[in-house]
Amino acid sequence: MYVGVTNNLERRIYEHKSKLVKGFTKKYNVNKLVYFAETRDVTAAIAREREIKKWRREKKNQLVNQLNPTWKDLSLEW
Repeated sequence: MYVGVTNNLERRIYEHKSKLVKGFTKKYNVNKLVYFAETRDVTAAIAREREIKKWRREKKNQLVNQLNPTWKDLSLEW
């Protein structure tokens, strides 16, 4: 599961789905947006990213399951 911060989510999703970004998402073929949170506070966003990255996979899955239990690709609605 990829966790990251961006100032333009639609652009970032396009980059990942088009395999324009080398790294985790390209290597592991991560191409679904199943959870996101918005804030205008960059510092808070980075802190939350770091917090979630420290979690075990099970806890990350629980976060997604709470808001998106079918793991639907949320970017398909854009």
